[in-house]
Amino acid sequence: MRITKLEHAALILEEAGRRLVIDPGGLTNPIVGLTGVDAVVITHEHADHWTPDQLQRLRDANPGLTIYGPSGVVRAAEGIDITTVAPGQTIEDGPWTLRFFGGNHAVIHASIPVVENVGVLVNDRLYYPGDSFYIPLGVEVNTLAAPAGAPWMKVAEGMDYLAQVAPKRAFGTHDGVLSAAGIGLVHDRFKAVVESKGGEYVALKPGDTLDV
Repeated sequence: MRITKLEHAALILEEAGRRLVIDPGGLTNPIVGLTGVDAVVITHEHADHWTPDQLQRLRDANPGLTIYGPSGVVRAAEGIDITTVAPGQTIEDGPWTLRFFGGNHAVIHASIPVVENVGVLVNDRLYYPGDSFYIPLGVEVNTLAAPAGAPWMKVAEGMDYLAQVAPKRAFGTHDGVLSAAGIGLVHDRFKAVVESKGGEYVALKPGDTLDV
């Protein structure tokens, strides 16, 4: 499976000539003309993880694609056909096996409501927690897409999460709110933790790919 990191939280996965898109949001450059897409997974309703315009561009290029998201996304995207998914559910879609975990977004602030959030394990090889530090119990994580920067987190929390999950391989995502210097700092800290657990850390930039 090939992973392409886009800006901020968006990923494109390729398997057997087909594609899956995760979290095409507002901090990601417009995804134009991407074909061969079977499905889109949206982890939660915040605009940095999906926008109507991004979904419309993907649907225009792939009329038969299915969009998956928790019930909060379904409500927020009223008028867009989205299939509801929940933690504990497994979906088979073409070459994709999608297992969903978690339940809630990490707390941003006491004044801000907590929304639904699902992490997704794709083909038992990539786990992306969305905006959470949820650990998929009973899963040996091959590759982890680890949140790198957000209003709801600090670097130490990301480091602790990597140490707890102890993936074989990891890369940083959700980094659109960081400066170039900040991204470099996070990569260095994350790399040290992953390697201390015997894993590999890959510092991906937008457009970079990783085969897992």
